[in-house]
Amino acid sequence: MQTKKIKLNATEDVKEFVQGASKCDFDVDVYYNRILIDAKSILGVLSMDLNQILTVKCHGENGDFDRVLAKFAIA
Repeated sequence: MQTKKIKLNATEDVKEFVQGASKCDFDVDVYYNRILIDAKSILGVLSMDLNQILTVKCHGENGDFDRVLAKFAIA
């Protein structure tokens, strides 16, 4: 399991992130504070406060999704 910090700045970022997560055959969770959302749910991710740094927890490995995560990663 890997954990990454990301920042999604626009609706297009959310769309790209959710599309990448949807291609994974394992669970991908996004959370901040106590809110936990399925990363494959576009409405769920859009309902989050996008001004916040989000934590992504991947319960598996997918090279394509790793590249999406790298694009939005916080150093």
